Amino acid sequence: MVTSLREIYQLKIQLNDIRPPIWRRLLISSTSSLEDFHHTIQIVMGWTNSHLHQFVCGSSRYGNIDPEFDIDPGFTLHDEINFRVKDLLKKEDDSILYEYDFGDGWEHKITLEKILPYKKNQTLPFCIKGKRACPPEEVGGVFGYFDFLEKWSNEAHPEYKDMREWAGDHFESESFSPSETNEILREVFTRT
Repeated sequence: MVTSLREIYQLKIQLNDIRPPIWRRLLISSTSSLEDFHHTIQIVMGWTNSHLHQFVCGSSRYGNIDPEFDIDPGFTLHDEINFRVKDLLKKEDDSILYEYDFGDGWEHKITLEKILPYKKNQTLPFCIKGKRACPPEEVGGVFGYFDFLEKWSNEAHPEYKDMREWAGDHFESESFSPSETNEILREVFTRT
């Protein structure tokens, strides 16, 4: 069997424990570093890259090695710059976990849906589709987000005004734009 050195992965990223689901479908090169993949996830999900993160594949963890951050001696974190997406996701239906913001504990299930032949002119990474806006940063995890939504959408709630001021009037929980997301991806990943 002949294997290509580089393929296009169609991935689905879904935020765990949120109903109705918040998810994205994207195309990425199988040879993208986990560091680039992290930045891609931040953009497509709508996070601000303000917190620590890790990829979890089986019992192995991958992330940004920061010498100023003490790691428990019994905890091994592999440096994400030394690994590629294809090192963790090898065949269709494989999945890994991406955790962002250890305080809020946002867990994302990433599933390899399709392995496609590499096309030289394909813009990568590229967001195909998605549903619903990402929760605001610092909202307090899944339960905090549900509490926020209740206050955010109920003008009669005593904390409605505070939530509007805190998150800004631009937040729309049901909104997601693949075209705006792809503009940001092009700006970040286009190398001159």
